[in-house]
Amino acid sequence: MSAETAVETSDSYSRRIRRRLLVLLALLTLLAIIGLLSLWIGSYPLSISQIIQGVVATPDDPLITHLLWNIRLPRTVAAMLAGAALALSGSIMQTLLKNPLAAPSTLGVSQGAAFGAACAIILLGSGQTFSTGNEAVLLSSRSITATCAFFGAIFSIAVILTIASVRQLSSEALILSGVAMAAFFSACTMLLQYFASDLQVAATLFWTFGDLGKAGWQENGLMALLLLLTGGFVLYRGWCFNSLQWGDEVARTLGVHTSRLRLIGLLLTCLLTAVITAYLGIIAFIGLMAPHLIRPLIGNDQRFLLPAAALCGALLLVVADILSRVILAPVVIPVGIITSFAGAPLFLFLLLQRRQL
Repeated sequence: MSAETAVETSDSYSRRIRRRLLVLLALLTLLAIIGLLSLWIGSYPLSISQIIQGVVATPDDPLITHLLWNIRLPRTVAAMLAGAALALSGSIMQTLLKNPLAAPSTLGVSQGAAFGAACAIILLGSGQTFSTGNEAVLLSSRSITATCAFFGAIFSIAVILTIASVRQLSSEALILSGVAMAAFFSACTMLLQYFASDLQVAATLFWTFGDLGKAGWQENGLMALLLLLTGGFVLYRGWCFNSLQWGDEVARTLGVHTSRLRLIGLLLTCLLTAVITAYLGIIAFIGLMAPHLIRPLIGNDQRFLLPAAALCGALLLVVADILSRVILAPVVIPVGIITSFAGAPLFLFLLLQRRQL
């Protein structure tokens, strides 16, 4: 390689890095603006100055303090954290399983977590039903519910990986296995509801709706901790994730323990999905939409794609939450319904364009 070619290659690489960093900065800026808009929208009018003062200082009006710190701010933070976590999980799954259609909702992981949480609510009594107030169900034991949801998610992904390794399934067959697991767990959940009491059925049905109103600061703290743990791991092993794109054989020659990397990555994504599903219900298709929307701008470099997908997922879920509050205001639609309406057409489009992915 000549000196001129080396300089040109170095300049081209630097331009790509700068462009990716600018995309990340633009996503952060847009997320901050949309987050502020989410705090502003509501049945009780607040000015931008009141919102800023309420966030950075203690306002004189206790109503504003309660509105911001107990209702709107926890909800907006939950949307950002859950959207980022689901998008990061989907992007990791697509890389580890080498399937652009992989996501927690398409592989049955979310449905497995929902079944585990339903077992905790109905069989172990971790949910309490209320007839008044904003919530129809309150998790009296969040740790039990999250643990059961985690084992349900792990079981789903374990079955799919076992079948794939034994039968050498194609990418398309892997997605069909996920659809089958989702149907199986949905049937198991309905079976539990059939033998449950009316109050338990109402509680589990309301809980399965993806609703950001369930989140509080305790739930947000745990989601943030797991998101930082998973994000730190994937950024630290960014080059290892990049090597998987060239195949397992090439990755192993570069010193990457592919089986260990795949196991740890899938365990972390299952844990993220399980906790979010246990606390917020099923929020589908964020993990599928975000990586595909951001990949044309970022490329396939996992060091930039994974954090960009997380930011895009946070942005998508905050926008979906805003839409859920304004479409039929003052009625608030569960955000899981909005994401399903948006994600289902995208999934069908990607399935039809499978040969080009």
